[in-house]
Amino acid sequence: MQEINAAEAAQCLAEYPNTTVLLDVREEQELAIAGIAGALHIPMGEIPARLAEIDSSKTVICMCHGGMRSAQVVSLLASQGYEKVMNLAGGIHAWNQLVNPDIPTD
Repeated sequence: MQEINAAEAAQCLAEYPNTTVLLDVREEQELAIAGIAGALHIPMGEIPARLAEIDSSKTVICMCHGGMRSAQVVSLLASQGYEKVMNLAGGIHAWNQLVNPDIPTD
């Protein structure tokens, strides 16, 4: 599984906004605490039913709270033929530390 750190993910989203998707797989209550603008939000449990919403031609960076659930989603997407899919190492915690300290982590 390919991983990307938060700083690299932010750079990728800034440089290639039309070909990169940040997929937030956290639950609604987590998103209410903190979210990243522009991210596509599909809770992990809904991914199989909502695959059509995730553009397989784009680079998909999956994120969650700490990186564990998003790693599972990366594996699922890869098994469904997604070729450009990565896990955001450290999740929103890493985003807080490396990209935007104003985003809450809990």
